[in-house]
Amino acid sequence: MSMTRELTRLIRARPVSSRDLEWAALFVLDTLGCALGATGTEPARMLRAVAPPDTSDMPRRAFYLGGLAHILEMDDLHRDSVTHPGSVVIPAAWAIADSRNLGGREFLQAVLTGYEAMCRIGNSVGKAHYRVWHNTSTCGPFGSAFAAADLLGLDEDQTVWALGNAGTQSSGLWQFLATGAMSKHLHTARAAESGVLAALLAAEGFTGPDEILEGEKGFYAGLCPGPVPDKVLEDADASWQLTGTSIKPWPCCRHTHPAIDAALELHRQLAGRAITSVSVGTYQAALDVCDRPKPADPYSAKFSLQHTVAIALAEGQVVQASFDADARQRVAGERAKVTVGLSEPVNAGYPKAWGADVAVMTADGAELRAVRRQARGDPENPVSADEVAAKARQQLAEAGMGPQRIDALVAAILDLPGGRPVRDLALFDSRAKGVWKRSG
Repeated sequence: MSMTRELTRLIRARPVSSRDLEWAALFVLDTLGCALGATGTEPARMLRAVAPPDTSDMPRRAFYLGGLAHILEMDDLHRDSVTHPGSVVIPAAWAIADSRNLGGREFLQAVLTGYEAMCRIGNSVGKAHYRVWHNTSTCGPFGSAFAAADLLGLDEDQTVWALGNAGTQSSGLWQFLATGAMSKHLHTARAAESGVLAALLAAEGFTGPDEILEGEKGFYAGLCPGPVPDKVLEDADASWQLTGTSIKPWPCCRHTHPAIDAALELHRQLAGRAITSVSVGTYQAALDVCDRPKPADPYSAKFSLQHTVAIALAEGQVVQASFDADARQRVAGERAKVTVGLSEPVNAGYPKAWGADVAVMTADGAELRAVRRQARGDPENPVSADEVAAKARQQLAEAGMGPQRIDALVAAILDLPGGRPVRDLALFDSRAKGVWKRSG
């Protein structure tokens, strides 16, 4: 029996509780806050020009929302798989549920199963995969396809076909980081769209390879130098992967967050004292992606351990404006004092634990140190439901959405577990006009 067939059976045998649905609704709120909060950005304008959500078909609507959700770098993160499942699975599930006028419970159940497929396959790719491939983009189509398959009512064979054709569309390379190009938004957009396409084709009888993962010319053979296939099916009775997913409090690469968390603690201890040097000990994947001592643009700054630690130490906060030209210039001197390197204890914990060890030497000769085994927003160090709602409200307000519309949208999302129709969210249609003028 193929791995995708076994995975399909494992996921569909899992029970869904009311609490699971409430968890899923919180992640929907977080993801839609990230997506709609980005509508005023230039990448969002470009995405909308290619895939206008009010006139596009289901795959392109998933494409648009998936691209939006990743722009602000505030979307959720599953540590073991090193993926951002919300920005792929939720747009795909929304595109179908909204188009077909489905209820909130169906939608949230599909979100749960989509996270499960994406994260379980992501757990199995091995550490070396991430050095070249963006896990969210390569593993994302499996999650969006599974969510779409559930909402379309596909049987087991059709779901396996959908997963096979999702996997053959896997892509997404890290090369964009060299120049700060916009490809990362395309990664989530295409991952969401690819899964919807694969499921719609499967519904028509379009077949896909059963052994897309383990086959001689399959996913592992082509993209994964050191796969761990057993991870796909292990711990079948564990909690849903969604409940082990982290929510971001800061708008930058999640690999910088443990160091930011530690640096913010040190900022409070410094109380204005001058710094002579800063050392950051982290894990290898963070160095591979975020060792950027001289970021030249906002996006590169969001992927710079040196910049994020410097701004946190200097200003005691990390917000969207922390990455613009003024902020980069403002802390250029402090950033030059930051060195980053491998910490063997921190590296040994990755990817189960994303940690950091930050040490500061002050001008008066003191050494201050803060260590994080988990960052703020991880399941072991969680943000509350109220904090998730506050984050979404702030992002929506910054995007130009009025209080009336924000209240209505937040209430509708949190009411989805009760079966409220997904169309009540009215994300982009005429029902939102008059209370939210943003064109995107």
